[in-house]
Amino acid sequence: MSQDTFQQVVALLEQNQARYRVVEHLSAGKSEDVAKLRGTELGQGAKALVCTLKGNGVKQMVLAILPADRQADLAKIAAAFGAHKASLSSPAEVMALTDCVFGAIPPFSFHPQLVLIADPSLAERYSELAFNAGTLERSIILNTQDYFRIAQPKQIGFICTAV
Repeated sequence: MSQDTFQQVVALLEQNQARYRVVEHLSAGKSEDVAKLRGTELGQGAKALVCTLKGNGVKQMVLAILPADRQADLAKIAAAFGAHKASLSSPAEVMALTDCVFGAIPPFSFHPQLVLIADPSLAERYSELAFNAGTLERSIILNTQDYFRIAQPKQIGFICTAV
């Protein structure tokens, strides 16, 4: 797991005068468990999924950010880019593009081939987002407006559905 990714996120937040805090906690496998350890609501979690889009002349890697209490709608993610199909990327692809394991991926793209998208519902529900940043034992809780200002993801609605 990448201490470098954590440092990169913190440096970006500091440089942009973001309102955030760091929470140290035990590693947990499920979003529900991590939310309890952080002291946040499940929906505040910014779930980061690396997706591979293919078909119709499209070959694109996407980092999709959505509330942790929702499921990604891969068909809608594919359609947003004109692709026929979207799938979750392999652990090797995730590591190559993010330097992180599943569950530790922050909602920021530091790789030029990884397009960052986010469901706008993230901004509508909570004033703060919570996410792991390069490690499963450390989270960042970040002001939601600061996240969108700094990360500048392409906002695509309805890329997720209720669980």
